[in-house]
Amino acid sequence: MGKEIKCKGGHSASAETLQEIKDNLESEEEIFLLSNMFKALSDPTRLNIIYILSKSELCVHDISSILEMSQSSISHHLRVLRDTRLVKFRKDGKLVIYSIDDEHVLNLFKEGRDHIKHR
Repeated sequence: MGKEIKCKGGHSASAETLQEIKDNLESEEEIFLLSNMFKALSDPTRLNIIYILSKSELCVHDISSILEMSQSSISHHLRVLRDTRLVKFRKDGKLVIYSIDDEHVLNLFKEGRDHIKHR
């Protein structure tokens, strides 16, 4: 059995367990990208946009009407969400239509909502 490392509270973990955890940490790049994604999701307006786009593909005008915000402000938030690949867009002539990038984004939203409701 390997050497145990004891915490002040008496809990202990083996040196092998600690090394295995350390060896399997995500790369700095993956952690950075994950951090940026959570930063993008940390804004209430962007979470509202995610929710809205989970219901329907929409243009900036429609989103700004629902949230009663300027199109410029909505465009800024959409750019942050696009940059973190949380939403995507397609062009329909001159119109730009936004949607959730994929099912993972919706799952993140649902899991977060479920977590805060779980008490």
